[in-house]
Amino acid sequence: MADTVDAAFLERLARMALANIGREYPNHIQHLMDSDADALPPRELHPVFCGAYDWHSAVHNYWLLVRLLRLHPSCAWAAEARDLIARRLNPADVAEECRYFGDPRRASWERPYGLAWLLQLAAELAEWDSAEARRWRVTLAPLEQLARERFRTWLPKLFHPIRSGEHSQTAFAFGLVHDWARAVDDAPMVELIRTKSVEFHRFDVQAPLAYEPGAQDFLSPVLAEADLMRRILQPAEFTAWLAKFLPQLSAANAAGWLAPVLSPDPSDPKLAHLDGLNLSRAWMLQGIAAGLPAGDGSIGALIGAAERHADAGLAAIREERYEGSHWLPSFAVYFLTRRGLSP
Repeated sequence: MADTVDAAFLERLARMALANIGREYPNHIQHLMDSDADALPPRELHPVFCGAYDWHSAVHNYWLLVRLLRLHPSCAWAAEARDLIARRLNPADVAEECRYFGDPRRASWERPYGLAWLLQLAAELAEWDSAEARRWRVTLAPLEQLARERFRTWLPKLFHPIRSGEHSQTAFAFGLVHDWARAVDDAPMVELIRTKSVEFHRFDVQAPLAYEPGAQDFLSPVLAEADLMRRILQPAEFTAWLAKFLPQLSAANAAGWLAPVLSPDPSDPKLAHLDGLNLSRAWMLQGIAAGLPAGDGSIGALIGAAERHADAGLAAIREERYEGSHWLPSFAVYFLTRRGLSP
């Protein structure tokens, strides 16, 4: 898919990411303070991941650049991206990022969404066979291990899933962490994610997809769960599970099932989430279809809905709307390059 996507559009997305990472303000900080001395600018709190409005968006803007550099190493913007990453991703600043996480009271900070994207960035570097990727991954390694440890200590204490349509959702984060663990051959983490996914979702039935979306969703709780379980279950098991979880698929009309959503105000940071929901739904629908055997009668409806959602989500990306442009490009690249379907 990546080879057939318009190169000019990918360059547009990459240049938006470069601009995002280089833009410190506006910045939405979630920051525990004990005194006036803790009131610091974003570049001092997070010298690596300080741009792009918030920490997790900065992380997945880096991921976007690394993903596209890996797929298109000779693109027109490659030198600029390499220079930015090499300057910002340095041992001293990564150590400062780790120090920020070191306060025990920040045990839940950026968990699970930001930490899952951090691991996804590490996965991209691990799968990219190049000298620069290996250097960058060595530099990022302390933060990668910190994120791994946060999930390793949190998941055994998590007795229920978080079915939010926003950052706290567990199904989406589990999918990213699972793919990272497979990429770096972390068998204990693969098993931990599998165990919790089965514990939380193996017996879920009659998913209330008609209740979606929530007004501020950028992730579908129902589709994210199905996209996670196609990673966890064997194909025959997944097919049987999906029939009970989404029985409405058996009667779905390929021409019109599951319509895209419309953001009523893309300049509102929360309402703009709906533009991202179209993109994340698109890749989740693709993933669910990929988990079914060839010839399954639901595949047509799933792929048709994915295409409609992708068209709506990609059309919503506008440079002048920073409320969306600081994060939508990375969601677009995740979909366009079929990242969730990569080995």
